[in-house]
Amino acid sequence: MKKGLSITPLGGLGEIGLNCQLWETGKGVVMVDCGLMFPDDALLGVDVVIPHFGAVSAIKDRLLGIVLTHGHEDHIGAIPWLVTELKGTRIYGSGFTLALVERKLVEHGLDTWVELIEVDESTPLTLGDMHFRFFPVCHSIPEGFALGVDTPAGRVLHSGDFKIDPNPLSGPGTNMSLFRDFAGPEGVRLLLSDSTNVMREGHSLTEREVKESLAGIFDEAAGRIVITLFSSHIQRIQEVFDLAEERGRTVIVSGKSLAGNIETAESLGLLKLPTHFHNAYDGVPKIPERKQVLIVTGAQGEPLSALSRMVLGGHRQLGINAGDTVIMSSRLIPGNAKAVFRLINEMYRLGAEVLFEGVCAVHASGHAHREELVEMLRAVRPKLFVPIHGEYQHLVKHARLAESCGVPRENAVVLEDGMTLTLGPDSHETGAGQPVERTLVDGKGVGDVGFSVLKDRRILGDEGMVIVVVVRDAETRELLHGPELQSKGFVYEQEYRHVLDDAKCLVLDELEAGPVPLQQLQENIRSSLRRFFRQVVQRDPMVVPIVRDI
Repeated sequence: MKKGLSITPLGGLGEIGLNCQLWETGKGVVMVDCGLMFPDDALLGVDVVIPHFGAVSAIKDRLLGIVLTHGHEDHIGAIPWLVTELKGTRIYGSGFTLALVERKLVEHGLDTWVELIEVDESTPLTLGDMHFRFFPVCHSIPEGFALGVDTPAGRVLHSGDFKIDPNPLSGPGTNMSLFRDFAGPEGVRLLLSDSTNVMREGHSLTEREVKESLAGIFDEAAGRIVITLFSSHIQRIQEVFDLAEERGRTVIVSGKSLAGNIETAESLGLLKLPTHFHNAYDGVPKIPERKQVLIVTGAQGEPLSALSRMVLGGHRQLGINAGDTVIMSSRLIPGNAKAVFRLINEMYRLGAEVLFEGVCAVHASGHAHREELVEMLRAVRPKLFVPIHGEYQHLVKHARLAESCGVPRENAVVLEDGMTLTLGPDSHETGAGQPVERTLVDGKGVGDVGFSVLKDRRILGDEGMVIVVVVRDAETRELLHGPELQSKGFVYEQEYRHVLDDAKCLVLDELEAGPVPLQQLQENIRSSLRRFFRQVVQRDPMVVPIVRDI
């Protein structure tokens, strides 16, 4: 390790989200990104998923800092939970990225626990024996970076999330000459590159094309325009502001995260508000619908988002009306399709017209398509290549793409979470590395929901629950109350009263079977009733026996 570099991904490889890596040399460890992932349907009741920080705790005395590529949730969202383990840590990122981080820390009461240090493309940053340079890249959020790092094992380039837009609407874009200069005549030792859109051919749509498409929709819409998008897509929000201003429409926003990001971006000079701008939380002005543009949260069908509440009648100020034009200006994240199309169907029932990606050009991805990934590979000519940021199929396809661009097959390394890539002066190897367990956050509980809890929740959701209440005399064991059976989500009690009555008889049999410890008696009741319900109604509810001696 004195002359090498070890990289261990704690998340982000084999899934969309949870991006987090540990870079270790003989002088210490740097964490690159610290993201979360939103749960799938199997994680019942879970709010978010964050990396398992057992691996971080093991190296916290050697941690030199956290370097952030950009401000999306899948790259910064886990920080509020991390800093409780790593008080005093220094976090490096762009001004907008750190503003988003600071807002999160303030909400959790942790803003004094860490030091936030702003960097930009002119900032050289040395952490131990790693020397970082920050290359601006075009993405769907302001001030994103790729990382060019001089390490003891050679030059390493981490692409961050990027696309190549030759004529961006704002910002510096992705300047490929910076990458070519960094690679030099020899090429980089290692490239870690965004794999999200490797299976999409050609080049990604540009923001100019999206704005032109939105302009056409604005011109044709006779009623209200309702737009939902990612609340961090400041450039797209600015496009909507500009189009509304040009056409004399008033902009109304709804959604806490959206309003917060707009406020932050405006304070940093990254966003200019239109003349007529309102937050729905403060009230909706009484103006003709043809003069309104609503920007709301809910692009992924989230049940508590502004759009969902508007559609289902739970929003206090706003609703979806006949004649509305609804624009869903975002990428559909895998796993959210059912929720999104359920909303779309409901909006059509209410008389709205709904436009989304695939129907018209209302969204441009912030991730490079296949030809752009090829351009990056050819610009930096890596000797080693590791695909990152994607599901496993994306990683494999990207590794094959690197091979087609001249990377030897044995040097296109597909890592998984927890595996470690170790680079020596003239060699590389992979190892098992760190544990890859994830931590589940449920309300204020962090890590207290595991497999057994999720299993219980699935049983409750699928089969329901039967509660058995028995009260006995502590000395004589004489029955004072019960057995009383309550069915919750199992069967309709009036229709299946005979089944529950038979179940009571089984409980009485267990009570009369002879003296056994209380805990064993409760387990006997549970086992007996579960067997009975499986045989009689072919269901396996959770059985909760409560036996009290008084």
